[in-house]
Amino acid sequence: MKLAPDDLHQITSTTLGHYNQVAEDFREGTRDHDVSQNIDALLRHIQGDAPFTVLDFGCGPGRDLQTFTRLGHTAVGLDGAERFAQMARQDSGCEVLHQDFLKLDLPAGRFDGIFANAVLFHIPKQELPRILRQLHGALKPGGVLFSSNPRGENQEGWNGPRYGSYHDIAAWQGLLTTAGFEELEHYYRPAGLPLEQQPWLASVWRKVGVV
Repeated sequence: MKLAPDDLHQITSTTLGHYNQVAEDFREGTRDHDVSQNIDALLRHIQGDAPFTVLDFGCGPGRDLQTFTRLGHTAVGLDGAERFAQMARQDSGCEVLHQDFLKLDLPAGRFDGIFANAVLFHIPKQELPRILRQLHGALKPGGVLFSSNPRGENQEGWNGPRYGSYHDIAAWQGLLTTAGFEELEHYYRPAGLPLEQQPWLASVWRKVGVV
């Protein structure tokens, strides 16, 4: 069933309203999460000489912006939640864009890499092809996109006050390939556990061609 503009507005406002409301608790609760495996997966596939310019798409309170900066890269954040954008600017000192994911205004060809950690699943499936093309356009030729999402069986809907769309690997590969990316690798997280205990699907993609 196609989501109407009013439905998309409700999805955005309710989900972002939740994150704005819990921003302080979210920052404290995720401050020590180890996503070094994901950051390494993005950086090792970027071609050329460092430092790189990286967009942390859905940067939240800015934890990973600080990591990219410590590693010597130029990090730019983007988040739809106003409180997260404020926190990220304050905590990281980086440029942080406050943009609704469904109304992006991204610079063309600016970034060597895009780090979309635990964020793209909030975009309704019908809107994903458009958003992925916009991310594709924001990358330099040959640039790299990392994504990590809760895996699922291609269902979407509300999970409490947050909307989510949950893809399996085949569906995700189809979406990214159609948007002009080629797969470099994928894996499940947390590392070292049986598959049934790995709820996160991580994947790395290179920009190819024009869409």
